[in-house]
Amino acid sequence: MTHASAAAASNAGAPATFPLNAWYAAAYDVEVKRALLPRRICDVGMVFYRTTDGRPAALEDACWHRLLPLSLGRLEGDEVVCGYHGLVFNADGRCTHMPSQETLNPSACVRSFPVVEKHRFVWVWPGDPALADPALVPDLHWNHDPAWAGDGKLITVQCDYRLVVDNLMDLTHETFVHGSSIGQRAVAEAPFVATHGDRTATVTRWMEGIDAPPFWAGQIRQARGYTGPVDRWQIIRFEAPCTVTIDVGVAPAGSGAPQGDRSQGVNGFVLNTITPETATSCHYFWAFARNYSLHEQRLTHELREGVAGIFREDEVVLEAQQRAIDEHPGYRFYNLNIDAGAMWARRLIDGMVAKERRVIPLHAVPAAPRAA
Repeated sequence: MTHASAAAASNAGAPATFPLNAWYAAAYDVEVKRALLPRRICDVGMVFYRTTDGRPAALEDACWHRLLPLSLGRLEGDEVVCGYHGLVFNADGRCTHMPSQETLNPSACVRSFPVVEKHRFVWVWPGDPALADPALVPDLHWNHDPAWAGDGKLITVQCDYRLVVDNLMDLTHETFVHGSSIGQRAVAEAPFVATHGDRTATVTRWMEGIDAPPFWAGQIRQARGYTGPVDRWQIIRFEAPCTVTIDVGVAPAGSGAPQGDRSQGVNGFVLNTITPETATSCHYFWAFARNYSLHEQRLTHELREGVAGIFREDEVVLEAQQRAIDEHPGYRFYNLNIDAGAMWARRLIDGMVAKERRVIPLHAVPAAPRAA
């Protein structure tokens, strides 16, 4: 048994750690084509495809008849044909054909899921379809805004999705995990401010008059021709349950960036949205967008691959952390001052999960006793 399957087995029956009434990135838009794409989201197998008019659709990846994954079948027009006995399901999940019979069983359907295409992602809502408001899709507009250029990738990480959120909310780890690229002692030593709202938490850190780390020294030299001390910023914004945008950059020291004038510097946004796969694995979608040298495709490619290398360092740490958690069941983390943002993020996630648990389905409400 692999580590992932063993961990999943050990978590069978455990309380859910992710809310269902939320939009989760299921795929980059280019991944969803006129073909069947299986993906596990919030511990539910789903299959994604595009209809003939280009709209994305999502069905539960299990045939009503014998539970064979529908992703092992084929796409005909706007319908999915099961690869076992040929049952056909439309994009709403309704069976439209059964072999060797004219009468269709009215219960023959598979679950369909609300989907929205926005910010270069296909988003899916695993919870109550009546609550699936497209306005609640997290704001990642930098990913397609013409004033920004960038690209990203998908990593499937063998860890609880909340560990990725923890990692992004506390960037002091850059000093120790990413010392050859973006890390420097100033990150670990600089003061920060943590704030929170009903659905968001923000960590703001400014480092003024410092030497730029290798990555940012190269960016400002190439884009602005500047070498010298810089003012560096990191503004991390978490949106529950699992989207983190990080406003990052450097500007010449004393040029006014802390006061709001970043015109002489270079600015990037690290876009992160993490989708639970199982209790101990997740789909980590990320992109890096920049507002300088917009038409240099070579730079876009170099930055994507460079950031991918940085995130591979995170992946090693996160998966090792998950293995240690599996070996120490019931262990409670200790928290430091630097964990303030991660703590607020977890509280917001826990609040969403608790709210869903308090909602009692009508069929679960006991009937009132009859009068004697």
